[in-house]
Amino acid sequence: MNEYAAKVLANLKAKNAAEPEFIQAATEIIETIAPVFDRHPEYEKEALLERFVEPERVIMFRVPWIDDKGNVQVNRGYRVQFNSAIGPYKGGLRLHPSVNLSIIKFLGFEQILKNSLTSLPIGGGKGGSDFDPKGKSDHEVMRFCQSFMTELSKYIGADTDVPAGDIGTGAREIGYLYGQYKRITNLYEGVLTGKGLTYGGSLARTEATGFGLLYLVSEMLKCNGKDIAGKTCVISGSGNVAIYATQKAMQLGAKVVAMSDSNGYIYDPNGIDLPAVKQLKEVERKRIKEYVSTHPSATYTECCKGIWSIKCDIALPCATQNELDIEGAKMLVANGVMAVGEGANMPSTLEATKYFQEKGVLFAPAKAANAGGVATSALEMSQNSQRLSWTFDEVDAKLKTIMINIFHNIDDASREYGMEGNYVAGANIAGFAKVATAMMAQGVV
Repeated sequence: MNEYAAKVLANLKAKNAAEPEFIQAATEIIETIAPVFDRHPEYEKEALLERFVEPERVIMFRVPWIDDKGNVQVNRGYRVQFNSAIGPYKGGLRLHPSVNLSIIKFLGFEQILKNSLTSLPIGGGKGGSDFDPKGKSDHEVMRFCQSFMTELSKYIGADTDVPAGDIGTGAREIGYLYGQYKRITNLYEGVLTGKGLTYGGSLARTEATGFGLLYLVSEMLKCNGKDIAGKTCVISGSGNVAIYATQKAMQLGAKVVAMSDSNGYIYDPNGIDLPAVKQLKEVERKRIKEYVSTHPSATYTECCKGIWSIKCDIALPCATQNELDIEGAKMLVANGVMAVGEGANMPSTLEATKYFQEKGVLFAPAKAANAGGVATSALEMSQNSQRLSWTFDEVDAKLKTIMINIFHNIDDASREYGMEGNYVAGANIAGFAKVATAMMAQGVV
C-alpha cells in the first residue's frame, strides 16, 4: 500500500479504536484508493486524505419524548455531516436500537463516495437514533420524531443537509419529521426526501434502491457476457430494498427463491410469491414465517445466515451490514454463485468480499449497487427546487441511466488502475476522484 495512505489508516485506527464499523469501512476504502496517491503526490502535501476521513461535523443530542403511558423516554440522536465538497450533505436517518456513532460514521463515510458516483451534486452525511419504532404506536412515533426534529432542524436545510429515510424511517416517520421541520422553521422546502406524493415526494422513490440494484447487476452481467434472464436469485431482507429488488429481478426474467427478515428466512423452490410477501410486510406488518402457512411448497428456517446455503446464481444481500460473512461466502461459492450485488450498506464482511474476488465471482459493492435510492432522492430534490413532479416512467428512466453509467464508471476506473474486474476498487476510486478534485479546488477547509 502507498506509504502515505498506510500512515493515515494507522492513525485513523488508533484514533477510532472503539468504532469497528467505521474502521471496517475506512480500511476497505483507503486500501483500494491507495494507488491514487502514487499518481497524485500533491494530495499528501495538502493532507487531503486526513481531511477526507475526518467528518466536517458530528452532532449528537438527546431526544426526550413521552410514551403512551405518560412516561418520559430518552434516546440519543446523531447527524454526521461528513463531506460537502460536491454538494449539500445527503444521507438517511436510521432508527434502530443498534445505532451508535460508529455505525453512523461508517454510513456517512460510504455515503460520500456513493453520492459522488451518482454524478449528482450531493455530499455525504448520515444520521439517526437508537430509538426503535417497532411496537410503538403512531402517536409515540410522532412524539419521538417531533422531538428529534426539534434539535436536528438547527443543522439542516435544502441547501445545507437533506436527510432521507433508512432502516426504521419510512413514509410515516418522514411525514412526522417534515411536519415538525415546517412548523419550526416556517419553510416549505425540500429539506427531506422520501416524502409523500401529496407534499413534494417523487414517484419511484420507494422502488429506487431495489430497482437500481438490478439495473446495475444486470449491466455488470451483460458486460461480462452473461444474462440475468433465467437465473436463480437469493435475496436477503424483506423491506423496501429486498421487495423491489425481487420485483425487478422477476421483471428481468430471473427467479427469486428466498427472502428473509430478522428472525429467519423462507425458501420457495417454485419462486417467491411477491404479492404475498408485500401483503405480509407492507400491509399486515407480520413476520415472514407466516408465508409458509399459505404456501405449502415453501419452508421456513429460523436464523438468517442459512439463507446463503441455498443454491443460486445471483446473491443479493439487502438486509443490513455484515450479514454475509466468510462462511456464507464459502457456501455460495461452493454452490456455484456467479454474481453478488450488495443492496444493503456494507452487507458483506471484508473477508467475504475478498473471498468472492479471489474466486472470480462478479461482485458489485454497495456504494455503487445501492446508489439508486440516493440518486432518486437527489432527483426528488431537483423536482422540489423546480416545483415540478415527474412521471414514474421519467424518474425510472433517469434512474436506469444513472445506474448503468455508475457501472461503466467503476469498470473504467478498475481498468485505468490495472485492477480490471475489481469493482470494489473501481467504485472507491471513481467516487473519490471527483471529491478529491473538488476538495483541492476549494483550498484547505
